[in-house]
Amino acid sequence: MAIDFKLLKKICETPGAPGFETKIRNLIIKEVKPYVDTIEIDNMGNVIALKKGKSSAKKVMSAAHMDEIGFMVKHIDANGFIRFHNLGGFDPKTHTSQRVIVHGKKDVLGVMGSKPIHVMSPEERKRVPKSTDYFIDLGRTKKEVDKLVSIGDSITRSADLVELGNQLSCKSLDNRISVYILVEALKKLKKPAYDFYGVFTVQEEVGLRGAQVATQSIQPDFSINLDTTIAFDVPGAKPEEKVSELGKGTAIKIMDSSVICDYRMVRFLEETAKKKKIPYQKELLTGGGTDTANLQRMTPGGSIAGSISIPTRHIHQSVEMVNKKDTQYSIDLLVASLQTIDKGNWRF
Repeated sequence: MAIDFKLLKKICETPGAPGFETKIRNLIIKEVKPYVDTIEIDNMGNVIALKKGKSSAKKVMSAAHMDEIGFMVKHIDANGFIRFHNLGGFDPKTHTSQRVIVHGKKDVLGVMGSKPIHVMSPEERKRVPKSTDYFIDLGRTKKEVDKLVSIGDSITRSADLVELGNQLSCKSLDNRISVYILVEALKKLKKPAYDFYGVFTVQEEVGLRGAQVATQSIQPDFSINLDTTIAFDVPGAKPEEKVSELGKGTAIKIMDSSVICDYRMVRFLEETAKKKKIPYQKELLTGGGTDTANLQRMTPGGSIAGSISIPTRHIHQSVEMVNKKDTQYSIDLLVASLQTIDKGNWRF
C-alpha cells in the first residue's frame, strides 16, 4: 500500500502546539470517524476511538500524540517584536533562519531573528546560543501586532512536507507520522482480537500529560505506543550511537529514559514481525521519554506495554525525515499485532 502523501501532508502541516490541538484534533476525528464504533473527547482533549473486537475480555490501547513542539507568545516589545516560551524540547541553534506561524486572531507568518554575526563580539560568536537570544519578527509595527496577537497565543513552525527519494521530510513528523500510522491502521483493521482503543493524545511534548489521563480512564490490559525514535545514521555517528537507521524497518522499543518495555510485549512484537515477514530493528534509546511510560503505569496493576517506534533523522528540527517503507512496516506490524494479541504468550 502506497503512502497517502496528501493525507500525511495535511496531518503534518495542520498546527497543534501542546495545549492547542484543536485543529489537528478536528482533522483526526474527520478521518477516523467512519472506521470506528465510537469516538470520545475527554476533558483534556484526547481523542479516544474505540474499535470493538471479537472479544471484550481484554482491552488494548495504542497512543499517538498529536501535539507538536512549538512556542507561546510571552512578550511583545515596544517595536512589535515577540519574545516566546518554548513548548517542548528545542536545540536553540535550530531556531536560526526559521519561519513560524503565530496563531493569533488570525494566522500570521513571521521569522525567527537574532543578533547578526557581523556585530557579535568574539566571545558572543563562540558562545552556544540560547532560546532567549531569539525573537520573532512579524514585519509589522507594534500597533499592527497588538491588533492580531496576544500574550499566550501559540506559535508553530512553518515547513511543508516534501519527498526526498524514498524519504519524507517535514516539521513535526514527531509525532504526526505516528498519527498517520494510527489513522491508517484504524482504516485497515477489520476486527481486532480484543476491544481496541486508538488514542490521539495531547501535551506529550511537555510531559506525557494526555496519555496519563487517557490511560487512567481506559485501564488497558495491553498497550502499544506509537512514536518516533532517533535515527542517528549520519556522518560522524559511531555504530553504538545509531539507535536506529532509516530503511531498515520499523523499530521495536526495548527501553527509553522513561520506560523499560515489558519483555513479553517485546517478544510478542518480534514474533509477530517474523511471522508476517515485516522488517524490524530493536530500539534502545537512553535519552528521551514517550507516552509508553504512562500507558504502562497509569492503570491499576499496570499494563503489558511496549512501543512501535518510527526511525527519524533530524528529530525536533524543521527537516525531520522518515522512510516510506519503515512507515508502511509500522502500520503492518500494528495491525497484525492487534489481530493476534490474544494468541501471545503473556505468562511470566
